[in-house]
Amino acid sequence: MTAVQDSTKRAIPDHVPPEMVRSIGLTEGPEFLAAPHAFMASLHDTHPPIFYSTSQHAQSAWMLTKYDDVCFVLTHPKIFTTLGATPFPRDPDNYFYMIPLEIEPPHHRRYRGMIDPMLARTVVGNLEGAIRQLANRLIDQFIDKGGCEFTTDFGRPLPVSVFLDLMGLPQQMRDTFVGWAIGLLHSQDRKTAENCMRETVAYLQQVIQEKTGTPDGGLLSAIVHGKPDGEPLSGQEIFGFTFFLFIAGLDTVFATLNNVFLWLARNPERRKEIIASPQNIERIVEELLRVFSVTFSGRTLTQDHEIRGLTLKKGDKVTCILPAANYDPATFANPHEVNFHRARKPVLAFGGGAHSCMGAHLARLEMKVCITEFLRRIPDFQVADGARIDYWPGGVVGPKTVPLSWLGAPP
Repeated sequence: MTAVQDSTKRAIPDHVPPEMVRSIGLTEGPEFLAAPHAFMASLHDTHPPIFYSTSQHAQSAWMLTKYDDVCFVLTHPKIFTTLGATPFPRDPDNYFYMIPLEIEPPHHRRYRGMIDPMLARTVVGNLEGAIRQLANRLIDQFIDKGGCEFTTDFGRPLPVSVFLDLMGLPQQMRDTFVGWAIGLLHSQDRKTAENCMRETVAYLQQVIQEKTGTPDGGLLSAIVHGKPDGEPLSGQEIFGFTFFLFIAGLDTVFATLNNVFLWLARNPERRKEIIASPQNIERIVEELLRVFSVTFSGRTLTQDHEIRGLTLKKGDKVTCILPAANYDPATFANPHEVNFHRARKPVLAFGGGAHSCMGAHLARLEMKVCITEFLRRIPDFQVADGARIDYWPGGVVGPKTVPLSWLGAPP
């Protein structure tokens, strides 16, 4: 028995029935990396609705794929806590919490109340004109070239640039920031992740000090100078809040756009349908969020709890496979069909419950603008001939590259 096999075997608690143990390679196995969303959607056919998965790089945990089960976990924080739910390598001698994710209700409202008003739907809606202008400036740079690398020419710079402006961070460091996020979210090498963590921590500590002396109108400055309940945050609170927002804002919309535009490039008839239905763009965005969700939600049990006849014990880890839940046939009829007229049902692309994504309104707006402006300017495109599509391993699902091509030079 190898060391890895031995450690994996030891990681399985005694109360887990042997028949419930699977090693599915979630986020890292060859079947997952070949076609992540198809793989996760197929779990409804190939696996029980709850099973225990082992992993070489991640903690072993119970896996949930059913929509109703996932919703229950996300909305019952007294049973399923987010404390310690994130995998980032933190210094135990200088530990900080990911705020507000790792703070449970009602205390998390102290922190979310500082930021939620700045990301409210009406406030974010005021950014639409500026985001459209940015989208067109980016398209202007490659439209006459007959092709682009979507990930670096459009999918990354648009949402990340918007995010950096909101945070009050320098645009010229955009690629450096994204590199740190990729190292933290996708690296399978712990040393690489630790190096990225160290560089990120050092930079954020520096920028927090700068914002302390020179406040501005950004989210980061609001955290540094905020006084919820009339009291300023501690240094560790400020750092944990800043770090969480920084990482959460750099990769998720970027990954979602990469998935969506890869699909658009392969489905010309659906592009025509979108172009012909501008009045339906909100439902189109919602359906694409369902089909191409990119994240997972981890929890830890605070007490014993039974799900579908299985007893989960206090301290057990649970992973809600949000993309799989969005393909649950018991909730979404014909879930593999991309249906822009689907009956309305909340999708789990942004999680749910008290810890639902703070940037959901902004993400929806960015998707709407990106899809409509790109298709308006470049309605006919495809994946470049001979291109190979590889996916990142790790906790945010998306292709590494999406090379596109088109004919002519549209106006």
